[in-house]
Amino acid sequence: MSIGILTSGGDAPGLNAVIRAVVFSGTQIHDLDFLGVRYGWKGLVENDIRPLVRHDIMGISKQGGTILGTSRTNPFEHGGVERVREVMAANNMDALIAIGGEGTLAAAKRLSDQGLPIVGVPKTVDNDLDATDYTFGFDTAVQIATEAMDRLRTTGDSHQRCMVAEVMGRYVGWIALHSGVAAGAHAILIPERKTSIDQICEWVTKAKDRGRAPLVAVAEGFLLDTMTDAHSARGLDAFGRPRLGGIGELLAPMIEERTGIETRATTLGHIQRGGTPTAYDRVLATRLGWGALKMVLEERWGYMVALRGTEIVDVPFEAALGSLKVVPQERYEEVMALFG
Repeated sequence: MSIGILTSGGDAPGLNAVIRAVVFSGTQIHDLDFLGVRYGWKGLVENDIRPLVRHDIMGISKQGGTILGTSRTNPFEHGGVERVREVMAANNMDALIAIGGEGTLAAAKRLSDQGLPIVGVPKTVDNDLDATDYTFGFDTAVQIATEAMDRLRTTGDSHQRCMVAEVMGRYVGWIALHSGVAAGAHAILIPERKTSIDQICEWVTKAKDRGRAPLVAVAEGFLLDTMTDAHSARGLDAFGRPRLGGIGELLAPMIEERTGIETRATTLGHIQRGGTPTAYDRVLATRLGWGALKMVLEERWGYMVALRGTEIVDVPFEAALGSLKVVPQERYEEVMALFG
């Protein structure tokens, strides 16, 4: 049996650990062959495929990024199911493991619905997939964001400035919430809760009056109560989704103008998903890789692995695609007690 593996969409710490788990177990225990698809769906429709052997995955679980490369290519804009089926047949590929986030899994579902043997592994630093408690990459992103905010606090304290730290998350606030709490932010702004600039400035001023240099953590998809759409000035990706970012730079001058406190914004951006994955993400990614291989052997096409509590389970693709996993209001209200 020959199994293809691809990584698609934004990279995340832990992707290589998934690849290693699948290939190592598949070759050593089940005597399977593997094919590495380069650059996600792009490599599949362009037939950029090579053998993937044990030597290729030696020591990669601690590496960030993905040895296979990735892209945001939509296969349905490049021949769709007919082209994918043609390339799989040409390479004697009996099954495909697609590792990716919402866009990747949506494409995998459409292909699977039309009869292709595909299973999925959820990946997103945003932790917004509804069918799994956590996704690998999230823990690393939170750790990096926390460390960055710790550093911002020291320079903020030195100059008595307000520091605004913009983190990833798209339309959910999990990274902002977790890293903001860990770093002791004086305000945490998330997409799930519109907030007025007056309220933000009240929290900032309150912290300043206590002798603190205010720290504001803001998710890239956050909206002020006067906004109807998340701030995006960089167009759309291949799946038609806005490229978010820049809300921190928008907020900083507004805070400074209203409070008189010198304010600086820092957008953490891609450093949150680059570099070495945490131990938690390496272990979770490895377990998800084992689970995906098990699904292939059981021919559980149209399903993906997920973490429920401490157990690895399999769920249908549609369970992950129906809605985003957002921060519950009661969870945010608990944290609000720490603001100001």
